[in-house]
Amino acid sequence: MKKVVIGLSGGVDSSVAAYLLKEQGYHVIGLFMKNWDDKDGSTGECSSAEDYRDVVSVCGKLDISFYTVNFVEQYYKDVFTYFLSSLKKGHTPNPDVLCNRMIKFGAFHDFAIDKLGADFIATGHYAGICGDSLMRAKDKDKDQTYFLNQVKTEKLKNTIFPLAEIEKSKVRQIAQKIGLNNSSKKDSTGICFIGECNFRQFIKGFIPEKKGEIKDLNGKIVGQHSGVHGFTIGQRRGLGIGGKKGSTGSWFVVSKDIHKNELIVSQGDENFLYSHGCTVKNLNVIGQNNWEKGESYSLTAKFRYRQPDVSVSINFVDDNTLNVRFAHSQRAVTIGQYAVFYDRNRCIGGGEIDRVFTD
Repeated sequence: MKKVVIGLSGGVDSSVAAYLLKEQGYHVIGLFMKNWDDKDGSTGECSSAEDYRDVVSVCGKLDISFYTVNFVEQYYKDVFTYFLSSLKKGHTPNPDVLCNRMIKFGAFHDFAIDKLGADFIATGHYAGICGDSLMRAKDKDKDQTYFLNQVKTEKLKNTIFPLAEIEKSKVRQIAQKIGLNNSSKKDSTGICFIGECNFRQFIKGFIPEKKGEIKDLNGKIVGQHSGVHGFTIGQRRGLGIGGKKGSTGSWFVVSKDIHKNELIVSQGDENFLYSHGCTVKNLNVIGQNNWEKGESYSLTAKFRYRQPDVSVSINFVDDNTLNVRFAHSQRAVTIGQYAVFYDRNRCIGGGEIDRVFTD
C-alpha cells in the first residue's frame, strides 16, 4: 500500500482530499504545519489554534494518524523576511507563492519523503498534474495554479492533487455527507499561514510607521499616509482622502516614491494605471520546453489571481529573465507580484514582475 502524507490545514479542501485518498486505497497520514509563532507581531486574531482543533477532529473522523511539525524558523527565514524586504522597497509581494515553493513543496515535501518515508505528498490545492506538467483544475473559478507557479518540476513528480477534477461545491457536499465538522468552514484568506488580520496593524510590528504626504499628479498635497508599504497600485479604499470639487470618481494610487516617502494618487482618469509590458525576474519553468533565447513565443498570462487570461508574447533575456509584451494594455500590473504563463490548460510557470512599461 502506497503511503501518502497530506498537508492538513483544518480547511474543508485538504480534509476532503485526505478522505478521497483513503477511498482510493492509499495509506494516508496527515501533517499539520506550524509555520507562524502567534506571538510574533500578531494582533491576536491570527491564530492557528482553531485550525489545529479542526485537524484533530478530521483525522479522528477519517481514522488516520497525523503529525505536527514546526517550520516556524524556515517560514520566517525563507518567506517572511523576503516579504518584509519587498514591502520596504515599495513593492507588493505575494507571500503565498513563495510559501508554496519554500514550505509546502520544500520543507514539507522533504520532511514527508525523507523523514516519514512517504511515496507521495498531497495537498488540497485545486490543480492537476499530467506527466511533468502542472495543469489547471476542472473548477476554473477555484484553480490555484497561479499560486503554484514557483514550484520546481521535480517536486511535482511525487505529488498528488486529489481535487484536480472536483468542483468546490462537490467538495462541500462530500464533507457534509461524511460528517466533517468543517464542511461549512469559510475559505482562508489573508497572509499564508498567518491568516486573517488587520494588515496595517499587523505589519507595523515589523515595519515602523513612517508618516508622509499623499500628492496628486500635479504635486499638490491631498492627504497624509502612515507608510507607503501599506498601499498597492490601483488601490482605492483606505486612502483617507475625500473627493475633489468638480471631479467624479474616487482617488486611487498611481505610484509610490519610496525614497521621498510619498504616495502619488489620481482621481477619475485611470489611464495612468495602464501598461503595455513588463520584465519578469526569478523565472521558474515547469516541465519541458524547447524555448530558445532571442525567440518570441505567444502564450497567455495572469498578473494577479482570478484575472482573465491575457494574450502576451514573451522573449527570453536569459535563463531567469523575460521581457513580456501585452496584446492589450493592462491595468495595475504591479512590481513584486507574479506574472504566470499558460499554454491553454497547462501552467508553464512564472516569475516576479520587476519592471513595468507604461510608454
